[in-house]
Parts: sequence; C-alpha cells; structure tokens
Amino acid sequence: MSHSRRERAESDSTTVLSALGNKYSAEILCAAGTPKSAQALSNDIEIPIATCYRRIEELVDAGLLTCEGRQLSEEGRRTNIYRRTLDEIEVDFSDERPQFSRKRRTEAKNRLQDQLKD
Repeated sequence: MSHSRRERAESDSTTVLSALGNKYSAEILCAAGTPKSAQALSNDIEIPIATCYRRIEELVDAGLLTCEGRQLSEEGRRTNIYRRTLDEIEVDFSDERPQFSRKRRTEAKNRLQDQLKD
C-alpha cells in the first residue's frame, strides 16, 4: 500500500471509530434504516436536536450516513433526510491497525424498504 493510501486508510479508520464511539451514534444508525430528518431522529432516540446534528455530521463525515435529499417539514421548511449507508460493520483489531468489513446497503434494498414502509 502506498504511503498516502496508508495514511488515508488510517484516517478513515480513525474517523469511523471516532464516529461510532460517540454516544448516540449507534442509535442514530439503527433508526436511520429508512430516510429520516434530524428532527425525526432526535425525537425517535429522545436526544437534544443539537446533539443529533453533531452526531449526524460525524456519521456523514465517516461515510456511515448519507443525506438522501430534502423534504418539507411539518412547519413547511426544507429539511435534509438521512439514511445509513450500511447494514453491518465489523472491526478487526488483530492487526496493527483496525480493519473494517462493511455490508453496504444496496439501492434495491432501500427502494424495497421504502415501499414496505408506506
């Protein structure tokens, strides 16, 4: 692995572990199996909205959550809608650096889950 690629992998590992290690991150990922606004996630998990926005930003930066678009809120404001990008993540600590195995969500699975929700 090249030097810059190794540094990027280390940075990605640090970002992912940091995001997962924060309080409420796992709960947000579990709740974001279907597209939800930050307000909906905050309400579902019963956490302050400011904390929810911070965790969302960290999870997006780590590539674990994505903004799927925007929709109108009940108040008529345009809000971002988020969904997790994976269903499973496995962390292997047996090497000198953590290795990740991710089971990404497919677009087909997202569409199917969206139809079942309605």
